[in-house]
Amino acid sequence: MEYRRLGNTGLKVSEISLGSWLTYAGYVEEQKATASIDKAYELGINFFDTANVYMRGEAEKVVGKALSKYDRSSYVLATKVFGQMGDGPNDSGLSRKHIMEQCHASLKRLGTDYVDIYYCHRFHKETPLDETLRALDDLVRQGKVLYIGVSEWTAEQISEAVHLADKKLLDRIVVNQPNYSMLQRYIEKEVIPVSEKHGIGQVVFSPLAQGVLTGKYKKGEAAPEGSRAAQQNLGNLHGVLNERNLDKVENLKTIAENENLTLSQLALAWILRQPNVASALVGASRPEQLEENVKASGVKLNNDTLQQIEEILSN
Repeated sequence: MEYRRLGNTGLKVSEISLGSWLTYAGYVEEQKATASIDKAYELGINFFDTANVYMRGEAEKVVGKALSKYDRSSYVLATKVFGQMGDGPNDSGLSRKHIMEQCHASLKRLGTDYVDIYYCHRFHKETPLDETLRALDDLVRQGKVLYIGVSEWTAEQISEAVHLADKKLLDRIVVNQPNYSMLQRYIEKEVIPVSEKHGIGQVVFSPLAQGVLTGKYKKGEAAPEGSRAAQQNLGNLHGVLNERNLDKVENLKTIAENENLTLSQLALAWILRQPNVASALVGASRPEQLEENVKASGVKLNNDTLQQIEEILSN
């Protein structure tokens, strides 16, 4: 496993990190989730990601319990705040009240005194940005959060937050967590350039397009039993699971074979070609999936291969 600095910080995270969306939030039983976390740690993954909103805290409990056997200084732990955690009017968003209450609740569920990274899960238009940034700054000063980040914020929102933090001498955003894969590239146009300018790194989710870039879905065939596409209420998958993308996947398989890589490894290595990307978050319902994914760390794709991939993706 190779490690990269997170933005302009001194923090180093594994190029492949383990997330808990969909998997440890009800999609996978706790025993298998714990086995995957243990395997990740064994393989050199030092970066584990969760969120309060994943099954309203249940994923945090699973992750915290599984990691409790390891030295707290040996891994980087991230969680998030924003989503609906109750039925009251203040049970979501980025108000000072919600941030403070949810940080304390997350720490309790995770069984730790601090989180390394605390993300604003989305942007909240109803809360003044300086209120959000000051609450996060206070958590940093209290030692409950080491670094602050955002997820799925626009380039404009990121820029505004950086300038406001500098103006008011508040702790700066150091990481953004966007959706990024061969099939979802919106961050390349504005988000990455703005992030590079301000020393912000990317930790990307859905790098395998929720399984589409593993090659398990095929045109004209039913989704494999037990796969995400075979489940109900997974609307995000339908944005990438279509015939046009499945054609691209078939063409990418040939390149992967020529590089002696699996399709998943090719997709992850392609993401890690971006110097602004610190880590690619993968999900794992089985430990053996991680053994395959971590082999993408350190893989360097040559310019000819990258050009072939670009021609397929742009078609």
